Amino acid sequence: METKQIADQMVTFHRHNTVIVGAGAAGMNCAVHLYEFMRRKGVQDPQDRIVVITGGLGLGASRMSGSDKQTYYKMGTSPDVPDDAQEFAKTLTAAGCCHGDLALAEAIGSLREFYHLVNVGVPFPTNAIGTFIGYKTDHDPAERATSAGPKTSKFMSECLQRQLEQYGVKIMDNQEVAHLLTAGSGKSRRIAGVVTIDKGRVSASDYAVNVYLGANLVLAAGGPGELYKTSVYPKGQVGIHGLAFRAGLAAENLTESQFGLASTKFRWNVSGTYMQAVPRIFSTDTRGGDEREFLTDFFPAMSKMATDIFLKGYQWPFDPQRIENLQSSLIDILVFNETQKGRHVFMDFRHNPVGSDSMGELDINDLEPEALEYLTKAGALQSTPIERLAHMNPLAIDIYKENGIDLYAEPLEIAVCAQHNNGGFAVNKWWQSNIPHTFVIGEMAGSHGVKRPGGSALNAGQTGGLRAAEYIVNAYGCGLVDYSDQLDSAEQQLKQFIKRVGGYGGSSGLAPGEVIEQIQSRMTASAGHIREIEDARQALKKAIELHKDIQNRGFKLQNHGDITTAIQAEHLSLASVAYLKAIVELLQQGSGSRGSHLVLAGDGIQIHPDVINKATGEPLKFKPENECLRNSILQVQYDAGSPDLFQCGAVELRQAPTERKAFEPAWQDYREDKIYQG
Repeated sequence: METKQIADQMVTFHRHNTVIVGAGAAGMNCAVHLYEFMRRKGVQDPQDRIVVITGGLGLGASRMSGSDKQTYYKMGTSPDVPDDAQEFAKTLTAAGCCHGDLALAEAIGSLREFYHLVNVGVPFPTNAIGTFIGYKTDHDPAERATSAGPKTSKFMSECLQRQLEQYGVKIMDNQEVAHLLTAGSGKSRRIAGVVTIDKGRVSASDYAVNVYLGANLVLAAGGPGELYKTSVYPKGQVGIHGLAFRAGLAAENLTESQFGLASTKFRWNVSGTYMQAVPRIFSTDTRGGDEREFLTDFFPAMSKMATDIFLKGYQWPFDPQRIENLQSSLIDILVFNETQKGRHVFMDFRHNPVGSDSMGELDINDLEPEALEYLTKAGALQSTPIERLAHMNPLAIDIYKENGIDLYAEPLEIAVCAQHNNGGFAVNKWWQSNIPHTFVIGEMAGSHGVKRPGGSALNAGQTGGLRAAEYIVNAYGCGLVDYSDQLDSAEQQLKQFIKRVGGYGGSSGLAPGEVIEQIQSRMTASAGHIREIEDARQALKKAIELHKDIQNRGFKLQNHGDITTAIQAEHLSLASVAYLKAIVELLQQGSGSRGSHLVLAGDGIQIHPDVINKATGEPLKFKPENECLRNSILQVQYDAGSPDLFQCGAVELRQAPTERKAFEPAWQDYREDKIYQG
C-alpha cells in the first residue's frame, strides 16, 4: 500500500494480482476458487494477491432478492429423470441469441459448482437416500431446479464469504466504484485498476480515494437495477455498467431484460407457490377504496381465470408468447393496464379469486387439469389461498413477516417489475471480456439468451466465477501487478477524475437524485416489458440529451454524501443510453415481441378485444417475434464520436464445441495447459 498526493487529494494505492468488484455470490465464489487454485500452484500468500471490493457487503441482489423458493438450476440429479450436458445446453440456447460454448460450459460446470456450494454449507434438501430433490421451473423441460428456500442466493453468498474469511482474503467494504483506469489502446488496451471512494470517510475536502491496481480484473457488480422505477431489484443495486462501457467493454443482448409480477412495498418476486396458491387479485383507487375484480372482465369462466393465476407460478416471467388465447401472461398485461389507470393492484391470500355474476365462486375441483393435478399431488386443496400457501411453503409467508407484511392480515401490492437482465457484457468461454485480463461474471455477464430457465442465473454466476479463476491462475499466473511504465497515464486519469468530482457543487448543476428519477421513469416507460419504436426513439434522444447535459453542467450537491449519488447518476445515464440504443436498433431490425417484452404494432396480433391501446382507442395489438434474428446477437460498444454515443453490430453465435479427443491426447493437453490456448 502506498499513499501519494495527486491534485489536492491523498490517494492510496493497493497492488494485487486480481481485483474483484462485487461481493455477491458470483464474486465471492470467484475469490474462493482463485485462492484455492493459487494454493495448488504453490503460492504461499494467495490471500494477499486477491481483493474483493464492494459498495456494501450486505447489499446487492444475492443478499436481498429472491422468490418463494429461489431456484438454483443445475443438471438433473433425479434417479428417475435422465439428463446430460448437451441436453442442458440445448435448453439454454432454445430461444436463440445464446452462445453454444457458454451454454455447454454452464451445463458441464453446473454439478461441480452445485456440490461446491453444498460443501461450503448451503442447505439444499435431500431425501433419505441422499438424492437432491428437484422440480421443474419456468422454461425447463426437466426437473433440474432445486432450492434452499427463498434465501438461496443469500445463503450462497454468506457461506462463500465465511470460506473466504477463513482463507484470509480481504473484503474492502463501503467502496463506491467511481472510475476504471485504463492503459494502452487498441488490442493492447487493459483495465489497470479500480478507483473507489470510501463512503465512510468521504468529506467535502477529502474524497477518500483508493486505487486498486490489478494484473487481472473480475467484474461481478450485478445488474443495473436502479435503471428502472418499477423494479424488484434491491434498492441501491446500481451496477457499474456506464463505467465499464467507458472503459471499452462491449455488451450483448442488453435488450433482453426479464420482467414479472412482484411486490412493491417489500421488493420480492411473487412467483412459484405465491401464484400456485391461487390468491384473489383486485385493484383499488389511490386511497384504497373502490375495490374491483378487474380480471373478470377478460375471462369467460372462473376455472380459466384461476388456472391462469396458478400458471403464473412456474410461467412467472412475462412472456409475449403466452398471451394469445387467454394464456397466463395475459395476467401481466391486465395488471399493467390497471396500474396505468392510476390504480393499485393487490394479491390477497385471505380470499379466493372473486368472480362476476356469470362466473360464480372458485371451486378448486373446477381448475383445469394441470393446476388441479399439481395441487392434488401437493396436498394443497385447502379452502383459502393462505392455507394452501402455508401448506406448500410456509417460508414464503415468513419472508414477508420478516419485512413487516403479514399475509394473514393484509393484501400485498404488486406490479410488473424489472427483475433481471439476461444481457450484459460480452464474454468468451472463460468469461473473459473483449479486453484481455478483464473478466465479467454474474448478472454483469451477457451469457444468457432471449429466455432462460428460472434459476440458471445462479448457476451461470458460479460457473463463470470458476472458469475465470481457473483461466487467470493457469493462463496469466499469480504475480503481483507492475504498471510502473503506466503510472504517468494513471496519474493523469486520476487528476481528471479528481478535477471532475471537485467541479461538483456548482449552483447551475443538476440534482443527482432528480437525474436518477428521470432515468428510471424513462426506462420503465420506454424500455420495459411493453415497447414501441417511435417511443423508444424519443426516449433515446432524451437520454442522450441528459447525458450531454450532465457533461456540460455537472451536479449540485446538498452535502458531501451526494458525491457518490452524483457518480452513480453519471454512469447510470450512460448505461441508459446504451440500453435504449440497443432497443431502438433491435426494433428497427423488426425483431418483434420476444423474451420478456412485447412490441406494439397497429397491424399486429390482437391481445384481447377488451384490452385497449390508450393512444388509439383501438384493441391493443403486438408484433410477433422475427425468429430469423435468433441466430445472431446484438452487440453494443461505446463510441464517444457517434451521435448516439454507441455503435451496434450483429455477432454470429458461437457454437458448442463438438471435438471429442481420446483420453490420452486430452490428458496431454491438460498437463501442458493447452486447454487455455485459443
